[in-house]
Amino acid sequence: MKKFLIFFVFFMFEIVYSPKVYTAQEVIPRSVITNNLNTIGLYQIVDNITVYKEHSENSDIIYSAKITDGKLFPEDINAKDLFLLYMPSKHLGLISVTDETDDWIEVIYDIPKGSKGWIKNDDPYKFMTWLNFYNMYGRKYGLMMLKGIPETVKTLHVSTSDTSQTAGTINIPQKINLNAIKGNWALVSVFDIDKTAKTGYVRWRSDDGIKYFFPAIK
Repeated sequence: MKKFLIFFVFFMFEIVYSPKVYTAQEVIPRSVITNNLNTIGLYQIVDNITVYKEHSENSDIIYSAKITDGKLFPEDINAKDLFLLYMPSKHLGLISVTDETDDWIEVIYDIPKGSKGWIKNDDPYKFMTWLNFYNMYGRKYGLMMLKGIPETVKTLHVSTSDTSQTAGTINIPQKINLNAIKGNWALVSVFDIDKTAKTGYVRWRSDDGIKYFFPAIK
């Protein structure tokens, strides 16, 4: 009986934490996000992206790409190098934003290299701060706990302080509902593998910008 229980726990762990099967073009964060530390939000790319060296149309074009029917062109572009989140079935193509002016957005267009440039902000509704993004998609779909988070981040607190009283621990979550965002803290209701509901605050990102939780968009 003991061996069976151990097997069951590990089996459920694999179900929860194993990467889901997505199409080749989809990009969804599954591990702690450490390469977007100095970003202020995300920008939605609908069809074309033209990146300029400076925030001026007279500046040199340093990058361009086109999306047609969920496919990227030129074909040698790797979606995971450009997008933090790319789900053609949801019409989502979100790239990281590092700065903004009234008419321009500075973005990361090559994540592995950290290459940045400017795109014309032709629609202010395409830009979302991190808080807006989490409030919109985190509330709708809930959150997922990313792989590689420190054990201390799994602790639920009664307030937005690392030194506050604890309210439980997240073990193998079946569902994490987002109730509110307060700075780098999220008030969540967690349904763990033991079906026990727990509510408290967790750090959804560190003070230096590392993301530990991400909207569980599906």
